[in-house]
Amino acid sequence: MKPSVGQAQKQTSARKSDMETRLQEDDHHSIKLWLRLLTCSSLIEKYLRDKLRDEFDTTLPRFDLMAQLQRNPQGLMMGELSELMMVSGGNISGIASQLVKEKLITRTALPTDGRVFVVKLTAAGAKTFLKMAKRHEEWVIEALGQLQQKDIVQLTEKLGYLKDAVSGVCDT
Repeated sequence: MKPSVGQAQKQTSARKSDMETRLQEDDHHSIKLWLRLLTCSSLIEKYLRDKLRDEFDTTLPRFDLMAQLQRNPQGLMMGELSELMMVSGGNISGIASQLVKEKLITRTALPTDGRVFVVKLTAAGAKTFLKMAKRHEEWVIEALGQLQQKDIVQLTEKLGYLKDAVSGVCDT
């Protein structure tokens, strides 16, 4: 079935700005795969960023920080957060400062070392995060909704093989 004019324009518009537009016909198949993965990841990430901004007036990094704290209710040191999120301590500090002002997290110095801070979700932060997480899950399901369950299972399995294959080479 041929796409409608609107669908065709949307598909063409998406292709103009994705990573795969860089491809040349003679590029190695590994380059094609890598750019396809980047394109898919970028499209989904942009969708999630837009949804978080529009519905919750927040950013993906703020959501990610709160997600780490939700998984670690005992709290995390700022350095641990930085490692888990794979961003600099300065980035974590800025995000944490905003969330403290909004009373969504607490940041407490360790009694044994005043230079080290432990960050935890507040009750309000946990409640807010659970609302965002529920919607985030719905958006991911929506974004991948064109795929059948068997395709999702197969892609997950194949990407697991890819992760294992590249881990030995790319893990630093």
